[in-house]
Amino acid sequence: MKKYIVELIGTFFLVFTVGMAAVSSPGAGAMAPVAIGIVLACMIFAGGPISGGHFNPAVTLGAWLRGACPASDVLPYMGAQVLGAALASMIKCYLTGCAATQMTLSLGPVMIVEFLFTFALVYVVLQVATSKVSEGNSYFGLAIGGTVTAGAYSVGSISGGAFNPAVAVGLVIMGVVPVASIWMYLVACLLGGAAAALVYKQVADTDS
Repeated sequence: MKKYIVELIGTFFLVFTVGMAAVSSPGAGAMAPVAIGIVLACMIFAGGPISGGHFNPAVTLGAWLRGACPASDVLPYMGAQVLGAALASMIKCYLTGCAATQMTLSLGPVMIVEFLFTFALVYVVLQVATSKVSEGNSYFGLAIGGTVTAGAYSVGSISGGAFNPAVAVGLVIMGVVPVASIWMYLVACLLGGAAAALVYKQVADTDS
């Protein structure tokens, strides 16, 4: 149960920061991706020793396929992550209101950028947080948070920069993403996570 509580807390603060820094007006403006990357890094450093610090169903899927997450934890982790995202989104909307307008999304671009940066995120997670080669390093949280920051700056204007099905659920609740578009994020992010795990198995050292 401790692991699931940690996953809920970490995802909550990730999505709450997304809402307050990037969705609220004026929020953090151009610095919003930095705030999001930093809070993710902090939550990973805090929760990593307990739950692995996934805070993302795509990361949980990738970790499971890589062999770094027990099958029995997959659905409870994902449930805790989505619940944390939903709670954060509802509190954000209570505090500052939901988004006044929804993003205009284009299927192809959204699918491409969400797949690519979710792949990058999960690939980095597996390399820096689950590999024996990098075991005990002190930079894993910064590498993961930095990947999210880079993605948000690079393609946030195209998809909102979720790279995380739980964040996508939060963006729907906050009124940023239309309900009918949620499937694009779920498919692209989960495929990106699965692809990262498959690539990791090919490029990682055999004993890692």
